[in-house]
Parts: sequence; structure tokens; C-alpha cells
Amino acid sequence: MEHRKLGTSELDVSKICLGTMTWGQQNTEADAHAQLDYALAHGVNFIDAAEMYPVPTRAHTQGKTEEYIGTWLKRQPRDKIVLASKVAGPARQVTWIRNGPKLTGEQITAAIDTSLARLQTDYLDLYQIHWPERYTPLFGEWQFDPDKDRQDATPILEQLEALDRIVTSGKVRYIGLSNETPYGVMRFLQLADRHQLPRVVSIQNANSLINRTFEQALTEFTHHEKVALLAYSPLAFGQLTGKHRAGYAPNSRLALFDNNFGTRYRRPGLAAAMQPYFDLATQLGMSPATLALAWVNDRWFVGSNIIGATTMEQLKENIASAATTLPADAIAEIERIHAAYLEPAQ
Repeated sequence: MEHRKLGTSELDVSKICLGTMTWGQQNTEADAHAQLDYALAHGVNFIDAAEMYPVPTRAHTQGKTEEYIGTWLKRQPRDKIVLASKVAGPARQVTWIRNGPKLTGEQITAAIDTSLARLQTDYLDLYQIHWPERYTPLFGEWQFDPDKDRQDATPILEQLEALDRIVTSGKVRYIGLSNETPYGVMRFLQLADRHQLPRVVSIQNANSLINRTFEQALTEFTHHEKVALLAYSPLAFGQLTGKHRAGYAPNSRLALFDNNFGTRYRRPGLAAAMQPYFDLATQLGMSPATLALAWVNDRWFVGSNIIGATTMEQLKENIASAATTLPADAIAEIERIHAAYLEPAQ
């Protein structure tokens, strides 16, 4: 398994990162431990979690993902694992987290301490803001509405100062962002430089064959500022595996949860946009999932590709994609298909 430096950090992370957001909802603790054991044995050293997980987030399951990782992690050599988690902001209205999560200094401190306790470790390698506290169009929205701007959002400088304190204390090694915009990345970098505060080393945003919006604006930051992408949803909630072609597959997230969950992966135009990729995978003699993951794995701006699985069969296929390199003519065909079906799941 190839390992890469994550942005400007000293973290060596595997090309594949193990995502965990189904653990505690669709996966048991035993499932989680089996996935972790398999991933570690096959070269994956990078694990991504969040205080909000599993999803969809619920009061009675929130935090179980970190707990499951913690009961496994305590038996592992800690310095061999690159562990990431995230602090929730207010966008999802999860009132059971800190009576309504915000990104104030006090709440960030409370969040990291609670996550460390669940994870049974005294530090995280990467701590990320899960989404901005200020208003931004998220999770299928694509237009900024100035009337929704939040004047009471915690200032970015206050967030950075709180993150600096937990870095200085040794609780966190590096910081990152998630679901962020070019404006947000710019402000975090500007304020970090101006006030000698930690610079973000990564940004965790969606990236897949059917959602390439990251490339439209944020790759410029990646190039100039060395902020690596942690790509999530590379299989678009399973859509790019082809398993939903005859209707949502049983026990999948799109089948189990209501239509407000994963809205960008339920759009009627997706079937037409994905079929050429399925045809290309057949021509190449590989599964649609392998094609989709191999493409994300080797984009120049990707620091690590976050895969998630509910079964061991899925996990094995996802991790095996790290050994697949797409030929130049396949990449060219992907670009042709993309031009014909721009951003159907942005």
C-alpha cells in the first residue's frame, strides 16, 4: 500500500483511509474490529472518525463509532496508527451534542476531550472541523443564499485559537477542515499566517466520478498551499458500484433511510450519467467500484481516499483498488464522459 505525506504535515498516510461512519448503526462492534484488523493487515494505517458518527446521527447511537475504535485501539501500537476525528458544528441541529454544537473555544475543548475518552487515546493525529459554523450551501445545495448568512457564527479566528490550544497541549498534532469552501480555506490560512496559528493540512470534501466540484475551485489551494484532499463518498453512497441500478439495494443507506438523507445521490439524472462509467468498467475488465476508486486514488490532489464498507466483501474490494492503475486511454474516456454529464451529484 502506497503511503503519502499529508499536506505539509509529517503524517505518512496510506492511499486508502478507512472510513467508519456506519459503525454503531449498520455495523456492530465486532464488525468494526474485523474491518480494522483487515485494513491494518493490508497496509491501511489511516482511520477517520467523527464525534457525530454513526450516520444518520441519532441521540442513542451518537459516539458509538469512536467507542468501537477505542476498544480496538487500546490493543494496538498507537504510533503505527494515524487517527483522525471531527468536531461537529450546528448545521445538522444535533441538539443532543453539547446541547446544540457550536465551534466556540469552550465547545471545541469539550469535544476533543470527549472524543479522546471514547477513543481511549491521549492524542489525535488529525482533528477536523466537520463543517463550517457559518452558513454555507452543503450536502446537495449548490447556490449561496446571502439571506441565510449567520451573523452570530463563531469567528474563524476564535476557532483557530481554540485549535491552537489543543495542539499546544499535545491533544492534537494537526488540524484540518471538512465540507469547506474556497472562501473558508482562504480565511483559515490567512488568519493562521497572520496570527502564527496552526495551518490546516487537509480538507475532507466529497469527490467522485459524479461529483468533481472540488476540482473547479479548491485544487488551486491544493497546489499553492499544500492542503491535501481527503476524498469522501468516492462511491457516491454505493451508486458507482452499480448495485442500485434495479432500485436501492436492500440494507443500503439509500434504502434504509428517508429521502432527506443523501439527497444528492438520489437525483433522477444519475442513472444516465453513470451508465457510461459502468460500460467503461466492463471494457476494462474490472468492477464499477474498482474503476471509481482507482480514479480517485490517483488524482494528484488527493492525500487519501476514504472508503467505507458494511461488509467484508466490500472492504476487500475497496482496499484492493489501491493496486489498480488506470491506463491513459481510460482516463481520457473518463474526461469525455464527465464533459457530457457535468456534476450530476454535486
